[in-house]
Amino acid sequence: MILSIYSEAEDEIKAATANYKALQVSLGEAFLDEVEYALDQIQQHPLAWAIYMNDFRRRLLRRFPYGIVYQVEANQIVIVAVMHLHRKPNYWRSRLKH
Repeated sequence: MILSIYSEAEDEIKAATANYKALQVSLGEAFLDEVEYALDQIQQHPLAWAIYMNDFRRRLLRRFPYGIVYQVEANQIVIVAVMHLHRKPNYWRSRLKH
């Protein structure tokens, strides 16, 4: 399946990586590795994670307080957000109106 990522989700990955790198370079790299691993798992097994909201699913990261919100469409997986679990959990829903 094709993996498509909203630009806002890419920005969230970059911002979180930069924040963790500011604390410790290896921590930023570990965050990015974890996100890449999770995205690979989602691509391989898109229906493995439970419905989170409506027809969106959420894959939680193991080491970091983030979740990847995505939707499975016909031949595509759309990554809508890479959200911090303790900050405004539903903020990404406004992206669906564009």
